[in-house]
Order: sequence, then C-alpha cells, then structure tokens
Amino acid sequence: MPSSVGMDILAPLSGVIVPLDSVPDPVFARKMVGDGVAIDPTSSEVLAPVAGDVTQLHSAHHALAITTEQGVEVLVHVGLDTVTLEGAGFTPLVALGDRVEAGQPVLRLDVETIARRARSLLTEVIVTSGDRVARLVPASGLAQAGQTVLLRLELAAPAGAVAAPVGETVQSGLVKVPNAMGLHARPAAVLAGEAKKFASAVRLLRGAQSANAKSVVAIMGLSTRQGELIRFEATGPDARAAAERLALLVDRGCGEDVSEAPPPPAQPPVLRAVASGLDELTGVPASPGLAVGRVFQHRHAAIEVAEAGAGPDQERARFAAAVREAARQIDALRRHLSDGSKAEILQVQIALLEDPDLLEIAEGFLRQGKSAGFAWREAYREHAARLEALESPLMRERAADLRDVGARLLALLAGITQAQAEVPEGSILVADELTPSETAEFDRARIVGFCTTTGGSTSHVAILARSLGIPAVCGIDESALSLPNGTRVVLDGLLGFLRVRPDERQVEQVRTRIAEQAAQRELDQVAAVGPGRTRDGHHVEVAANVRSLDDVRQAVAAGAEGVGLLRSEFLFLGRATAPSEDEQAAAYTAMAELLGKDRPLVIRTLDVGGDKPLAYLPLPREENPFLGMRGIRVSLEYPDLFRAQLRAVLRAAPAGKVHLMFPMIASLEEVRAAKQILAEEQQAIPRAVKVGVMIEVPSAAVTVELLAREVDFFSIGTNDLTQYTLATDRGHPRLARNADALHPAVLRLIAMTVEGAHEFGKWVGVCGGIASDPLAVPLLVGLGVDELSVSIPSIVPVKAALSRWRLHECADLANDVLRCRTTAEVRAALAQQVQQTDPASAARVLP
Repeated sequence: MPSSVGMDILAPLSGVIVPLDSVPDPVFARKMVGDGVAIDPTSSEVLAPVAGDVTQLHSAHHALAITTEQGVEVLVHVGLDTVTLEGAGFTPLVALGDRVEAGQPVLRLDVETIARRARSLLTEVIVTSGDRVARLVPASGLAQAGQTVLLRLELAAPAGAVAAPVGETVQSGLVKVPNAMGLHARPAAVLAGEAKKFASAVRLLRGAQSANAKSVVAIMGLSTRQGELIRFEATGPDARAAAERLALLVDRGCGEDVSEAPPPPAQPPVLRAVASGLDELTGVPASPGLAVGRVFQHRHAAIEVAEAGAGPDQERARFAAAVREAARQIDALRRHLSDGSKAEILQVQIALLEDPDLLEIAEGFLRQGKSAGFAWREAYREHAARLEALESPLMRERAADLRDVGARLLALLAGITQAQAEVPEGSILVADELTPSETAEFDRARIVGFCTTTGGSTSHVAILARSLGIPAVCGIDESALSLPNGTRVVLDGLLGFLRVRPDERQVEQVRTRIAEQAAQRELDQVAAVGPGRTRDGHHVEVAANVRSLDDVRQAVAAGAEGVGLLRSEFLFLGRATAPSEDEQAAAYTAMAELLGKDRPLVIRTLDVGGDKPLAYLPLPREENPFLGMRGIRVSLEYPDLFRAQLRAVLRAAPAGKVHLMFPMIASLEEVRAAKQILAEEQQAIPRAVKVGVMIEVPSAAVTVELLAREVDFFSIGTNDLTQYTLATDRGHPRLARNADALHPAVLRLIAMTVEGAHEFGKWVGVCGGIASDPLAVPLLVGLGVDELSVSIPSIVPVKAALSRWRLHECADLANDVLRCRTTAEVRAALAQQVQQTDPASAARVLP
C-alpha cells in the first residue's frame, strides 16, 4: 500500500485561530467553499500559505487562491463582505499567474480602512480542492504569520484520473452574448448539452474567468450579461469543430428567441423588506391582484444524512439509482404541466442531475469514503451558495432550481418520502421559498395567494402566480414566517404588502374591490364568448398567437376564433436534431383537430436564422443577422428541411382549416420559389391549403399589389416591420423606445397593405404586438384590418375593446391619426378619442 503524502499550510497572517464553523457566515461555517480555519488577524501583510501559482485574484483584491504542484488549491479570503469595498484597503503584491514561495508577501492591508467599512476582519484559509485531501488537521491557539503550521494535510492518492484529451488547442473568436438575461439556466443547458457531444475538453472564457463548458452550473456561475464578449477554448481531437460550433450557438442565442423583446425590468432591488407597521408587512409585488385568506405556513423539513459510507462502490451504486429515480419523478411532473415555461424549468433540473461539475465534486467525496447522501449534499449546497453570491438577481433566484433538485435527490438517498401537507381552502401560502417542483405539485384550487420571504418578480413563484392569475408578494419581511396558521390576512400583489388581522371594515372594502374587478372581468368575458364584433356588428376575427398544443387549448378556452400565427419553431428549437416529418404532422394534426373545421390554423413555416438559431443548422456567422439569413431565406437555402415541413402541413390539412404562411418575404421571387417547392410536394400529397405571407419588411408592403396576385392572405408582423421601417433595433438599450409601431410611417405602411390587398379581395391580419394593445384596436379596425391575432391573455380585453366602438368611429379615428406627423401626435389623438368613446378602457390602458 503506497504511503500517504503530507503537506503543511502556513498561517498567512498572525492572530487568533478561529474554527471555521464559528465564522458568522454560513457559506464558510457550513464549509460550502471547502474546509479550513479562520484567523482574527493582528498583522497587516498577507503571506503566501504555500508555494505554487496564483490561480485566482479577485478584482476586489480581497481574495486570492494559490494552487500547488500537487493540485491543492488554497484560498485566502480576507474579511467578511469585503467584496463591497471594491478594492479599498487592499494592495496586491502579486498578479494572476505569478509563481510564489511559501511565506512570500502577496497582499498588503490597510487594516484601519477595512475594519471601519467591513463587517469583520476574520480571514478564512480554505482548501477548496477537497477531492485531493484525505485528511485535514487544523491548528488552534495563536498563529505567527509564515511560521505556524495552520493546516496539516494528508493527500489522497490519485485515483481514476481521466486522461487529458490529446490534440490541438483551439480558441474561437470573440462572441457577444445576445440573451437578454445572459446565459441563465435554459441557454446554459443547451450550451452544455452541445459541448458534451465533443470529445475535447472545452472551457468558456470571459476575460480572465473561465468555466467548464460542459457544466450547466459552471456556466451559470459566470453570471454573464447581455452584450458581454466571451470565447471558447477547446483541447482534443475535435477541438476546432467544438470551439466554432459553441461560439456559433452562443451567437445565435443558445436556442432562445433573442429577437423577442427583453422581459420587463425587474422591480427595484429589495435586499430585505421591512415591516411598514404593526399590521402590515411589505415586499416586492410579484403578481397583481387582491386576496383575503388565512395563513398556511409551508415548511421544509431538514434531511439528515450520515457522513461515513459503506464503501465507494456501494455508495456509487446507491447514488446512480437515486439519480435515475429523481429524473423519473421530475420528468413525470414535467409531463403533467400545461405551462410550457414551467415544464422547461423542470427539464433544466433533469440536466442538473447530469452536471459534470456537480458529479465530480460528489465523486471526490465518495472516493474519500463518504456516503452518497453526504457527497451529494456538499456538492449541491456549494454550488447553490455560489449562485446566491452572484450579482445577478436572476442567477440568485435560479439557485432555487439547484436546491430543489438537490433536496429531491437527497431525500431519495436518505430514504425519505416527500409528501406535502393538506392545504386548507382559501389559504395564502407563506414560505421562505417555494421551489419549481413544489409549485407544480400544490393543489392550486385551495390557494388564493402566495407570499415568500425570498425571491422577486422573476422568481418561480412569481411566474407561476402570474400564469394562474393568483396574487403574490415576494421578499416579504421574515416576520411573516412567525404568523400562526389560520391568521386572517389581506394580500395585495399589486402594491406588494400583506395586511395582518384586518378588521371587518377593511375586509369588506377589499371584498368590494375584488367584486368590482371580477364584475369587469365578467363583462369582458361576455364580449369574448362570441365572435369579435364592433358595437354595430362589424366582424373582426380575434385569433391567437401560439407555440404549442397547450397554447391552442388555452386560446380556445379564452374565446379565440382560431390561430392566426402558429410559431412552428417550437418543434425545432432546444433540441439536437430536426423533428421528423411524422412528428411535425402529428403536432399540426392535433392542433387542427382541436380547433375543428371552422377555426383556422395558420402555420408559419420555420422562422429561424441570425437571431433565432437552431443548434443543428450550420448557418454562417453574419455581421448583421437581421439583414441576413432569416425566415424564408433559410427555408430556401435548406430545401430538405423546408420540404419535410411542407409535407407535414399537407398531411395535416384534412384535419381542419389549415393555412400556410411564409415569413420574412421581401420579394415576389421568394414567394414564387416557395410556392414552386410547395407545388412539387403537392404532386405526391394532393391537398389544397391557403397560402399567405408575412408583411415584415417595407419592400413587401409597397409591392403588396404584386404579391396579392400570388397569395390568399397577408399577416402584418408589426414588430419587425417597425424596426426595419425605422432602422431601429427594438432590443437596443437606448433606441428601443423609438421603435414604436404607432409611428406614422408604420401606420401608413399598414394602410397601404390593407388597401392593396383588398383591391384583390385578399384579407389582412395583424399578428404583431400592436394587435394586443386595446388602445390600438380601434385604429387597426379603422384602417381596414380584418383579423387581429393576439397573445392569449389579450383575447378577452381585445374583444371587449372592439365591442365598445362603432365601425364609423374607428374609421374616423384612423383618418385623424393618418394626418398626424409624429408618434407623439398619434398617441395624443388616440388618447383623446379613446377617452371620449371608451372611458372604461381608457382607465385601464392610458397613463
């Protein structure tokens, strides 16, 4: 048996040695970063505790790491919360990559400055590479800098080391992160999944920082932001292909539709909510609405696991079986969710179970003889703590994903069956945090509101509550957790407060307001039951924009008269290979059957390209993807992909009223080329479908009379039409507010399209964002638009707005607006007319 190798770590500072579990910071005390000790310092110069290379030097200079020749990484972290000093009081004496000797000065401290501004000077000395250590013995008492042996290590013998990939090392070019929220969970999962296909080792580089590109957690841990420049470095037999492919994938958004407008700004940051009075607790508004109910406290039970294992092989087998069962449970939950966004969140959790960085940490503990439960607990808690420490609020909230899947797997390893308590009817659920799987499992019919002490407007509970129309407040004062079950409360999700023990008068006032809101919704629902009509009976079809079969169900339930835009990309995005013809045909047929013979299903052919990429489609890198390979151009460039989709649409045609629509048409030649391919496929599948085109670029609008001779209908995509007409990127941080679809130039192009199409007896719809705006509805009707295809939540208010106007009033409004010279004049004219004709709607949509 080989003898063990020892290593001594010297004290970097003089002072009193403090056990790590006594440090008043749970990240260190719970050894989430690693094991070691702390020093309450009496000296002001930090010395290198070991000989090695400086492998980490934080930009705030409060922390550095040195890695020895044996691969042991030692972190020296000066003080608590010292990162907020942004370097004040710290003078580095070495640089990243320097070789240092044990006892060499590496950092000079201005103790007075740090002590005055930081929470504590306690300095942590931690071994972060736990897999390299078999035993660690800390010292106690007083330490003398550079002389006292602070930690004595017994190193683990290398076991099962993976050989480094053989081959060239290649770096990609710089690529700008296009995703509005950076590389968060979903794009990180797509990127890591793609990286795993390559044999080469791949790292994602952002300046001096890097992450394992095959690890979802590591990618998220970089906390990238939109617009930041990154690159990839790959080493191995397929390094060049890996680097180029991953750079292209990031450039195209990692499966996310980066053409869509970024999400609304988060609420102003609230670090800790405060009680606004003895009877009212405030937090972050997360989902609007009022609720009267009684408190039900939701608690998370602590799961205890033994540290010692029964042997590495036996524990590995237990761990693998638990991972498989956790994945099965999560997948079962995912399949029962009708909310596509929530299903995607759970899909990310399955990817976390396969994360190589997490599994490697757990494996390190298993090699030391730890139990599977202990190994997994340490691995997932460490990474969750890292996410919570990041600047991005979204990344901090995404730590809930990791804790959720971590607790599920830990419960399986501990032999605990997780079961939720029975929630009484009329409950307002109060919790420190609600995880994605918990929100998926609750009996939602019994819950009238959510209230959590953590999270914000982008947290899972906020997303779920908004999708269900349930009021919610996040980041509430922690005293809410002390409220007894059954306490009567009023929750206001719009203003963000929880009123405790309201009197009868207050309850009655709230119930009156709830009744008034419900009455207005009922009135709007009445208008949504039948076809969309103006007050004098003019029919304007109100259809829905959808992505999936579940969306179609929701649209029909909301009163949609059909689907005016099926974004067929939903079948193609977020996967490694293209969907087969059979898979597409089955999906389109199911939607057509659900809609029936009278409601149309307008299927837009694949609309991807520079801003909406496919992981498996090798599109070239372009300087301006919005003016490059997009929409119909991609389909014509890849005819096999196009033909398979056309055949699937033709096969689905007998199931309902199926129409076909080509996106991003700029010329008559493109229409004819697409129709020629369709005609060829119809030779084998002789079924007729109506053919339409999207009006998204000015050239299509001004040549509409030429196009009208070739197609059956038009649909105006006002989002792209606006940005192409005004030469303004609607995602630009400074110019986006100018990309207004109510600009006179855009409105005149809409009027021109309607006039030219009607001359040839062809109908015109609008499927862009303006169609969902009740303020713009009478204007579009006055311009002659025949169909409004809107978001599902907008179906009821759009139909309600229609019902309050007469056709001649809409026409008069359009004539007045077309004489306006600026966007401001247009909005002022709309505001004046809407106030006079539709005061109820004006109260909701006008500032």
